[in-house]
Amino acid sequence: MSSLTAQDLERYRRHLVLAEVGAEGQERLKAARVLIVGAGGLGSPSALYLAASGIGTLGIVDLDTVDVTNLQRQVLYATADIGRPKTQAAGERLQALNPDLRVIEHAVELGADNVMDIFRGYDLVLDGTDRIGTRYLVNDACVLLSKPLVSAAIHRFEGQAMTYVPGKGPCYRCLFPEPSTEIPNCATAGVLGVLPGVLGTLQATEAIKLILGIGSPLIGRLLTYDALDLVFREFAFKRRPDCAACGDHPTLTTPTDIDRPAGAVRSVSPRELQTLLSETVRPPLLIDVRDPEEFASGHLPGAHNVPVNELERRFGEIAADNDVVFICLSGKRSQAACVLALRGGLRSPGHLEGGMLAWQAVQGDG
Repeated sequence: MSSLTAQDLERYRRHLVLAEVGAEGQERLKAARVLIVGAGGLGSPSALYLAASGIGTLGIVDLDTVDVTNLQRQVLYATADIGRPKTQAAGERLQALNPDLRVIEHAVELGADNVMDIFRGYDLVLDGTDRIGTRYLVNDACVLLSKPLVSAAIHRFEGQAMTYVPGKGPCYRCLFPEPSTEIPNCATAGVLGVLPGVLGTLQATEAIKLILGIGSPLIGRLLTYDALDLVFREFAFKRRPDCAACGDHPTLTTPTDIDRPAGAVRSVSPRELQTLLSETVRPPLLIDVRDPEEFASGHLPGAHNVPVNELERRFGEIAADNDVVFICLSGKRSQAACVLALRGGLRSPGHLEGGMLAWQAVQGDG
């Protein structure tokens, strides 16, 4: 017996006349449970088109509130939503578009402690985050739970997308085995406002194809998009037998969270660092992991410049018994440096919470 109502038959008429969709396909969409990680530039068009297509349940993971700077590209929101939780504003907008849609709001920071529990309730995951560490976290959880994943990323005028399906192709780690450096986010690098619309719509397309079992998903294929030249390119890649997540002998048993590193990693606030530098007999060794040009534009007195992508081969410059505090612009690269330092044998590396931006703000207040 069909689960489609008379209202469904009218609303999705343009789907029903497609032989590749039809009533059976529309029922699959209605039964599907899709999770979108990140209700930002990529998540906005993905969520809107999935809601319009007739997806039955849509989960949204995002802890942020709507900021005026989001409105240049995050089409889920209106000016009146500024200051509201993104999950709440997104839920209202999506249900206004499709009242039959069930929206589940996950207003949490995704981490190793909650990702598995959240992902278990969904059929597939779309990753639209701008944090490199979260991309690895999402990938690892999807591999461990055997969940399909559609991943996309944007940068300035360019974007990329790929799809992982358990047992059918390579995962994100096969393409990028280790996060060697931070990819700047939209706040620091800028982004063309319409760019996430292209990539987010591609993510929604991939999700619908996977649910319906039609077409050729981006399995083992990285699709790139150059908005300035309006060019799409495709690069094939294979599963790595030595992949830590999906290889022949995987070593990952839990998702990896480099944005919130596990282990003996310390977050040092700007005021705590001030105290350590002024009142400690043996002050910490300061390692600034930004690029040389950034370092030259301004740094803490006594700091040494070791860019994060050179850190592993330059560990010999850091004594194992040193109290080390890593520094970057906003705190992301310094967290990644802490993870690398733990692997390199440092017992309790620290990082300046909020980076140079937070340090300068405290100096201005002081």
